[in-house]
Amino acid sequence: MDRISFGTDGWRATLDTFTDDRVRIVGQAVADHLDAAGHDDPVAVGYDARETSEGFAESLAEVLAGNGFDVLLPERDVPTPVIAYGIVNEGLSGACMVTASHNPPEYNGVKFIPSDGAPALPAVTEDIVDRLAEPDLRPEAERGVIRRHDFVSAHAAAARELVDADLDGLTVAYDAMHGSGRGVTDALLESAGAEVRRLRCDRDPTFGGESPEPSAEHLSELEALVTDPDNGIDLGVANDGDADRIAVVTPDRGVLDANLFYAACYDRLLETDSGPAVRTVSTTFLVDRIAEAHGQEVFETPVGFKWVAEAMGEHDALFGGEESGGFSIRGHVREKDGVLMSLLAADATTAEPFDARVDRLLDEHGHIAAGKVSIDCPDDRKAGVLDELEDHIPESVDGHAVAKVVTLDGFKLLLENGSWLLVRPSGTEPKLRVYAEADADERVESLLVEGRELVEPLV
Repeated sequence: MDRISFGTDGWRATLDTFTDDRVRIVGQAVADHLDAAGHDDPVAVGYDARETSEGFAESLAEVLAGNGFDVLLPERDVPTPVIAYGIVNEGLSGACMVTASHNPPEYNGVKFIPSDGAPALPAVTEDIVDRLAEPDLRPEAERGVIRRHDFVSAHAAAARELVDADLDGLTVAYDAMHGSGRGVTDALLESAGAEVRRLRCDRDPTFGGESPEPSAEHLSELEALVTDPDNGIDLGVANDGDADRIAVVTPDRGVLDANLFYAACYDRLLETDSGPAVRTVSTTFLVDRIAEAHGQEVFETPVGFKWVAEAMGEHDALFGGEESGGFSIRGHVREKDGVLMSLLAADATTAEPFDARVDRLLDEHGHIAAGKVSIDCPDDRKAGVLDELEDHIPESVDGHAVAKVVTLDGFKLLLENGSWLLVRPSGTEPKLRVYAEADADERVESLLVEGRELVEPLV
């Protein structure tokens, strides 16, 4: 049990540690957590496209059923957001999702999603960790029933109702990265009328030998396809391994900065609706400028979609997201959904080509550039480095005075010229992250250099 370590909303590890026996221990803890909270409705257990995921899911299902819960397994591997929507749609007690998301194929993981379909908050995951124990199953006659269930159809119908898109005449290139978005995201786009050209839409449990992470270095084939004008493609879309995140490729810009994607999608939603936005502390202030122009508020959270989800519920936000590619919309479950966002991105493109929309927003609200670097830092040094950093906050950065310091998540230095520098600990790796935003790439680079010089001596 001491090898089971919960992170953001679950446990993720390499397969030498992530074993069937330990997965069953997590299943017992989830069952005990649900029982203590008074839940007795069925539980879903989803899984991604990794070679071991279905087997682990079946083990979780056996333990949950052995504790008296009926269990719904999907018909095949599915995106995490499809399971999250299914919880609310089916009135379930919650779900376990077997996935290591964008990690390399030698990893797997299991996350718990509560009955509201939003990411589990620390109080929930801490309670599950406190209950880790060997499985204790009921007699056969008292056990629940395990059955297969179609979760995809209801999610697709809900997405089409929420984003009423007519994609006739639009050509979208879709890259599933061999993950669970294949046959789900592309099918949703086609159902709305788009012509879809598919890349890596076959199941490969090794993800082609690399991480199913939709970053620029992993999307070169999609980028080449979309940016070649001879191919006549209007938009490129990619999902990560469990399709809760999205990356977009445009004909002019190639792989689009997720900050610009956020701004463009919020702008599209504001054309027909109103409401505040929620963004993490590491996400662009361009969102704030767009919101202000429409008389709307922006609520800032720590990094992590669980905090975005919580704030979306508190403030009835129209849109919420973070610069790492996770977003959701009011009226949907408060879990990041790369499948739904693919439909919204395509819908925005039909109203105004994505590049033209981004150009217009930058002309109206000012240009932004953003970047980040990582600094190696052992987990047991992170708190100490941040404590020391508090005593080393400079009066100016890159020649501009520090106007305000925000301590919501690490230290965010707001400069008098509108630029900012953020230093915060990674929640998933032994690293510190340094982020910067300014009005030009060269200014971002200068900020990141100064940020690195500020932090590295303290590690």
